[in-house]
Amino acid sequence: MDVEERLKLITRNVAEVVTLDELREKLESGERLKAYLGFEPSGLFHLGWMIWALKVRDLVRAGVEFTLLVGSWHAWINDKFGGDMTLIRKAARHVLQVLDALGVGPGVIRVVDAEDLVSDKDYWATVLRVAKSSTLARIKRALTIMGRRAEEGEMDFSKLIYPAMQAADIFYLDVDIALGGTDQRKVHMLARDVARKLGRKKVIALHTPLLTGLQGASKLKRVEGLDEDTIAIELKMSKSKPETCIFVHDPPEAIARKIRAAYCPARVVEYNPVMEIARYILFAQPGFKLVVERPEKYGGTVVFESYEELEKTYKEGKLHPLDLKNAVAKALAEFLKPVRERLLGDPEARAIIEELEKAQVKRR
Repeated sequence: MDVEERLKLITRNVAEVVTLDELREKLESGERLKAYLGFEPSGLFHLGWMIWALKVRDLVRAGVEFTLLVGSWHAWINDKFGGDMTLIRKAARHVLQVLDALGVGPGVIRVVDAEDLVSDKDYWATVLRVAKSSTLARIKRALTIMGRRAEEGEMDFSKLIYPAMQAADIFYLDVDIALGGTDQRKVHMLARDVARKLGRKKVIALHTPLLTGLQGASKLKRVEGLDEDTIAIELKMSKSKPETCIFVHDPPEAIARKIRAAYCPARVVEYNPVMEIARYILFAQPGFKLVVERPEKYGGTVVFESYEELEKTYKEGKLHPLDLKNAVAKALAEFLKPVRERLLGDPEARAIIEELEKAQVKRR
C-alpha cells in the first residue's frame, strides 16, 4: 500500500484532520506511525461508537500501530455508573469484546488501562505540566469533551482535572495521531498548543463525525441559540436514550422498529440519522451495495453502489423515506449479525450485557 492509498484509507469518512499536511509528511517519512483513542467505559456499545471502531480498523489496515486507552478513571471522574468502578470495568470488557468481534480486539491493537497510567508518578507530572501551561478558562472550555457544559465544572473539582489528564494521555503514550469524535477537538487542540511548552511533538488530530441520534434534527428547535459544540452534545446518539439509539446487540426486529420511527424527512440529508448510518457505517464496508426492494409500481428494486449515488437520489425525492428506512434496517441488521451472535452466544458477554442493561435502567 503506497502513501496515497494509506492516506485515503486513514482519512475516509473523517470530519477533520489537523493537519492533513502533517499526516502526509509523516506517511512519506516511512516511519511507523502510532495512534491512540481513549474511551470511557460508560455503557453498552452503540452505533455512535461504531464510527470510531471502524476508523480504528482503517488505521490498523493502513499499518498504523494502534493503542486503545481504557479510560476507567476518566469514566469515574465523569460519574459513569455513579462512579461504580466494578461496572466501569465490566463496560470496558464489553467494548473489548465488541472490538474483537470486529477484528480489532486485543492482539491486533494494544490495550492500556488508565489504572496503569495513574500508578506512574511521571504521568501525574505530565498532567501537572499540562495544567501549568493552560489557563483555567481554557480548561473549562474543554469540558465539552466529557459531554458537559463549561458551567458543570463547578459540580466538583475533579471535572477540571479531566482535560489535563486527556492531554497528558497523548504525551504519555507518545503517539503521532489522536483519534476521536469532533467533540474531542478542544482537548486535541489543547494538547497541540501546549506541546511546544512541554518540548513534545504536536499530535495529528483525526476527528470522526458524531452520529446523530434517531430523533434527528427534530430536537434542534429545543436547542436554538446554543453553540455548535453544545448542539452536537444534545443531538448525538446516546445510550441514555435507548429508543433513539441502536445497540450492536439489538435484534433485527428492534433495529427495524427504531429505524422505522427515526427522523428521516423526504429530501433532507442534514441531521438525518438514517442517511448517516448508510454513509458512515454501511458504505464504509468494502464492496457494500444498498439494495432497496420496492414494488414495480413504485419503481422496482434499485441498487446503490455508493453513498454519493444514494444521497443524490434521495435529495431529488426519487426515493421514499420508508423505502430507505426498510433497506437500511435490513442491511444494518445483517452487518451487525456476526457481532450480535458473538456477544449473545458467549455466556460471559451475555451476562455483562444483561448487567449493564439493568444498571442503565436504574440510572435513568
